[in-house]
Amino acid sequence: MLKNIKDVVEKKFGNRKEMILQYGEGNFLRAFCDWMVEEANEEGLIEGSIVLVQPISFGMVDKINEQEGLYTLIMRGLENGEKVERTKVITSVSRGLNPFEDYEGYMKLAESEDLKIVISNTTEAGISYVAGDVLEDQLPKAFPAKVLKFLYHRYNHFHGDKERGLLFLPVELIDNNGPELRRIVLQYAKEWNLPEEFIQWMEETCYFANTLVDRIVTGYPRDEVKEYHEKFGYEDNLLVTSEVFNLWVIEAPKKYETLFPIHKTRANVIFTDDVRPYKKRKVRILNGGHTSTVLAAYLAGHDYVGQFIEDEVFNGFLRSLIFEEIIPTIDLPKDELKEFAEAVFERFGNPYIKHRLLDISLNSVSKFTARCLPTLLDFEKENGRLPERMVFSLAALLKFYQVEKKEEGYVGVRENGETYPVKDDEDKLVYFEKVWKEMALPELVKDVLGKEDLWQRNLLEVPGLYEATLKHLEKITEDGVISTLKAL
Repeated sequence: MLKNIKDVVEKKFGNRKEMILQYGEGNFLRAFCDWMVEEANEEGLIEGSIVLVQPISFGMVDKINEQEGLYTLIMRGLENGEKVERTKVITSVSRGLNPFEDYEGYMKLAESEDLKIVISNTTEAGISYVAGDVLEDQLPKAFPAKVLKFLYHRYNHFHGDKERGLLFLPVELIDNNGPELRRIVLQYAKEWNLPEEFIQWMEETCYFANTLVDRIVTGYPRDEVKEYHEKFGYEDNLLVTSEVFNLWVIEAPKKYETLFPIHKTRANVIFTDDVRPYKKRKVRILNGGHTSTVLAAYLAGHDYVGQFIEDEVFNGFLRSLIFEEIIPTIDLPKDELKEFAEAVFERFGNPYIKHRLLDISLNSVSKFTARCLPTLLDFEKENGRLPERMVFSLAALLKFYQVEKKEEGYVGVRENGETYPVKDDEDKLVYFEKVWKEMALPELVKDVLGKEDLWQRNLLEVPGLYEATLKHLEKITEDGVISTLKAL
């Protein structure tokens, strides 16, 4: 019988000063932020460990403490076309803490002179206001209210010492995550009638950074765990897998680069004064690349991202779309954009990740509006002509939404005759079923493009878009996706 990881692996950094409080003990943070902290500790850039705090009443803290914070990260993917697999044992977690069971221990962290940084991943719903939370609650429901109570205790313990402020690094996937967390924390502070002196201390000494994160974390490799345990020579119940690619963009003043110099490791970390161009790069190239291709690829018979990347026609289409239509609309150095785009192709082709196209197709109308339409509009405005491949993507979306309501829900039909579920808001599906049943294609395209609540604007106002979309939709309907793409 194999020994547990804690009986085999030396804990190098878990006993250092507890520099980081991390709200969230799930796979993403352990495969992303905690790996970066491990790298920084190894290189002597910081000397600090992480306390993982459970943000909700049930979680993984018991498992973490059973293994004394130790776990193995396996990073797998493609680099320069070659398969790579890198393994790293993470030793920088000192312990896990459940504040619902050990409230006193949790608040003791607020009194720590060693604490400098707070990282959080409480899901997109975590950074939100909950009416009714009050200071007297031991643990308020809302995460921002928990943060405020923690900071108020810290402020009182240190008598307003201006050296005891904290850097907050939220990685929740919402726009302006740091400023939004700060806004709601201040909202509670005013609602709770906390002293102006405290609010001033918080605003002057605590910084809530706006961040952007990017890494696919595939979690516990259930089907391969026995093989890995035998390979490592120990059991690890917290084993976690991810892709090799990683990116953390942090919008913060220069002094925080010195406090937390993880950008000096091999991790891909960028400190900047404006995260927006990097967000635009990610949304338009990575997310927009997905959204603009998966519906057509699925209609044509592919089931996974890796399949359409291996298809010459789709690979060529996506490459032209990204390099000729998307990249020219982004205001960052072109070499940097091209490097990011090449990494996207390797990520899409990662043989260790099975990313189902139907999963990506969820809510495609709003995804296209956020990820692809800005490219289409910017390209047309800057060039006086339409980006033909992006227009094709719009036509493919309309074809994908040729739905009919069945007992099991709304379904479409692939080119091979198979049916597939379409998941989106009920009102959108009702609308698409109606127009496909009642209208000929010219009338349908005109009605859909003119529907402002779908696209947040009237797309009939875009010169030539109606004619170009209709042309592609007619060809897709008559000749199929592949034939239409080849004509492009």
